[in-house]
Amino acid sequence: MMQVRRSNARGQADHGWLKSQHSFSFAEFHDPRWMGWGNLRVINEDRIAPGTGFGTHGHRDMEIISYVLEGNLAHKDSMGNVKGIPPGDVQRMSAGSGVRHSEFNHAPNQTTHFLQIWIEPNVRGIEPGYEQKTFPASEKRGQLKLVASPDGASGSVSMHADAAMYAGLFDGADEAELALDPLRMAYVHLVRGSLEVNGERLQAGDAVALAGESKVTLGAGQDAEVLVFDLAP
Repeated sequence: MMQVRRSNARGQADHGWLKSQHSFSFAEFHDPRWMGWGNLRVINEDRIAPGTGFGTHGHRDMEIISYVLEGNLAHKDSMGNVKGIPPGDVQRMSAGSGVRHSEFNHAPNQTTHFLQIWIEPNVRGIEPGYEQKTFPASEKRGQLKLVASPDGASGSVSMHADAAMYAGLFDGADEAELALDPLRMAYVHLVRGSLEVNGERLQAGDAVALAGESKVTLGAGQDAEVLVFDLAP
């Protein structure tokens, strides 16, 4: 089964300093058909205006991934981490028993554009944790690079969740295929450009939700950046 979710079907929020698009039910946006997909709970595409950001707030029992597309995301948390997250980096924060953090765009004239991704953990109440790694474009060009996994395989960030996240860049003749377990679920989110996914043409912000499928095929990209999630049902 394959469901296409178009960009304009996502929830929309405009707070002035923050413009956000919600793939799944979040905050004031509620769609009972899209409460998540497998153990993937949130994909928010956020744009933070210059000199603004999220003040200090708390999370519990969630694996939170930040994937920056443009600008820089300044992160500060109750674990003592003070980091800048540029494009090409993947940040994972395990909220566990409780963590507080803030996220700001300190640039005076550039919007910070990033994806905020939440995945439900397979353990609860753990000590909060943080990890951040850089994945150069060369490692994602024409292929799917594993960037987050349960065991940190292939240099990915590790997370306390039965899920894997891949990132890829596709243009022209670039093609890739990822084998899937038909008993699991998968979700393909096109970050930018256009791309064919299992024969379906996607544009930026579109997604494909898969269940009972044995593979995902990617090709015919035009300046495409894509995330693929292998998920517990």
